[in-house]
Amino acid sequence: MMADTCSQMLLGSGLTVLSHPLMYIKVLVQVGHEPLPPSLGRNLFGRQVYQLPSFFAYAKHIVKIDGKAGLFKGLAPRLCAGTIGTLVHSRVLQNYQKADKTEESGNSQKEDLSSLQQVVKETAREMVARSCATVVTHPFHVITLRCMVQFIGRETKYSGVFESVVTIYREEGILGFFVGLIPRLLGDVISLWLCNMLAHLINTYALDNSMSHVAEIKNCSQAVTGFFASMLTYPFLLVSNLMAVNNCGLAGGLPPNAPVYPSWVDCWRSLSREGNMSRGNSLFFRKMPAGKMYAMDQKRFF
Repeated sequence: MMADTCSQMLLGSGLTVLSHPLMYIKVLVQVGHEPLPPSLGRNLFGRQVYQLPSFFAYAKHIVKIDGKAGLFKGLAPRLCAGTIGTLVHSRVLQNYQKADKTEESGNSQKEDLSSLQQVVKETAREMVARSCATVVTHPFHVITLRCMVQFIGRETKYSGVFESVVTIYREEGILGFFVGLIPRLLGDVISLWLCNMLAHLINTYALDNSMSHVAEIKNCSQAVTGFFASMLTYPFLLVSNLMAVNNCGLAGGLPPNAPVYPSWVDCWRSLSREGNMSRGNSLFFRKMPAGKMYAMDQKRFF
């Protein structure tokens, strides 16, 4: 079990490093920072439209200013979050497995569960494990986001993990480490249940076990439902990230770059009213928002 946990940590760390530039640019787009103006291009149907810079153009802009190392701002706290999160998640599931073994040794008859009951049981346990990992690692998530958003105002307020912890505690207290936690937890829980229940329905009622390659098809259905659930719950992730950097003393979280939100519900309502609930969801085929004007001096849309 320990070997499995270590391999998960190593694999997770590698994927985190590889995907970090993507997350970095995604966060900057989520907070509304658009350093490059729209350009005239063509969509999939050949029609001329104004398009926003893709991931590659945005990355090239960051490299031009901060060098290639600039694409990895906030990597250290994110690696800390991934490592600690994997340990917490694994430990919670191990405790459930130990409880099952103790219960089985005490009962001679094992309770038979239906397929739906088994899915509900496993999903509930996974929900607890993920939620515990999210709560424990959220302070590192907040630090990661603030390190990234410093690009907008060229600040150096959050320069290291320890220094960032001291800064947040001094300015905001303990609660400062958990801003944006509620919408993040809600998004994770809803996404998990949607994914697992939809996959169960498809695997049970839409697939025949006598079909060839049924195992591969079931894995594919799990991936598809996971993607669908993440798309539906994306607004929770967006609101969580915005609240983590809102009114924290950085230019990217203060007017005129961003309004100050009293709560995450106000942030949700504001984004919904402005039609920005999917901002940052795509980094490759980005069309200019309808009815918006690009402000060159502030590098954002109004």
